[in-house]
Amino acid sequence: MSIKTAHAPQTIFVPTKTIPVKAILPWAIFGGLICLIALYFITTEQGALSLFSGTTIHEFVHDGRHLLGFPCH
Repeated sequence: MSIKTAHAPQTIFVPTKTIPVKAILPWAIFGGLICLIALYFITTEQGALSLFSGTTIHEFVHDGRHLLGFPCH
């Protein structure tokens, strides 16, 4: 009686390329700026600090505001 053992497939190493920080930095700044703008409109765009008059922006992000836990009433 012989026991057969399964062999793991041979691991192939693929060289990875590194992305230089100079290539990532502009996109990281752009993404961070977009996130900050979205955060402003969701959290602060109402009352004394509002950039736009009326409640258009407030009503547009109203449900998202509640979903994220920000009170707005």
